[in-house]
Amino acid sequence: MHSDTAPYRERLSPSLWALAAAAVCAPMVALVLTPFDRTLALVAGGVVGALIVWALIASSPSIRVDDGMLHAGRARIPVDLLGEPVALTGDEARAARGTLLDPRSWLLVRGGVDGLVVVPVRDDDDPTPSWVLSTRTPDRLAAALRRARTTPRTPHR
Repeated sequence: MHSDTAPYRERLSPSLWALAAAAVCAPMVALVLTPFDRTLALVAGGVVGALIVWALIASSPSIRVDDGMLHAGRARIPVDLLGEPVALTGDEARAARGTLLDPRSWLLVRGGVDGLVVVPVRDDDDPTPSWVLSTRTPDRLAAALRRARTTPRTPHR
């Protein structure tokens, strides 16, 4: 059973440029196999290109905020243990992913996704100081985390 607030969901699918770059594998495979058999080369190239694009999309992690939990990929943490989220874009997001990044932070960072949310962890027993999450909508994710922290969880039955 979910709480009354609308949950937040986002899949960090690859950008169109990343998919186009992956699709370039198709003609490369076809080119390598052309001396053996042109038909085989075309079929193998198409299959390899489609499989690589499918694998990129299927392996895309998702971010969810629901039932008082933040799920980022396979990891999850109760929102009660999180501090105030900070939504970043542009140069601030690049710095947070680079020179300002604490190496102890938990990361779900994807290339081609400019936005970032940094969420401090307030659990004294957790050695991770923060979660750093790529997102296309940093303001919406930060707002969802704030809402989830102030909304009591509905008990599971």
